[in-house]
Amino acid sequence: MNKIKFTFIALCITLYAHTSRAQCDTIANICAKHIISSFISDGQQYRALLLNSEETAEFHTTFFGETTYRIAACSGTSDGNLIFSIYDQDRHLLFTNRNQKNAPYWDFKVKATLETIIEAQLDVNKNPGSGCAVILIGFKQK
Repeated sequence: MNKIKFTFIALCITLYAHTSRAQCDTIANICAKHIISSFISDGQQYRALLLNSEETAEFHTTFFGETTYRIAACSGTSDGNLIFSIYDQDRHLLFTNRNQKNAPYWDFKVKATLETIIEAQLDVNKNPGSGCAVILIGFKQK
């Protein structure tokens, strides 16, 4: 009995993980439309499965001086479901889209190289359940 129960639980976890990965793949493809041709993707896809709107995903990245970046943030099939905030390494808020109607992307130029923390959270008013948070970063071609 215990072996059957364990096998069933393992199967459920495997199916959930596969479904979550497929969901994140779809969202990443949708989000990629915000990395327009004047930007080059950094090649990374920052992803996290958030089980509720109280969870926060945290991603660490470095932005290099004298470079213009675009951060695209998505969850779900429409824009505006994901709140993202960018902090410096001392946790000073540099930007949040919360005050910008959850804009799906932000363009900015970094004067000096900067270590940052990007936090992503589902908007409880637009996505009260679980979802995949996807952050994509592109840099401007010179």
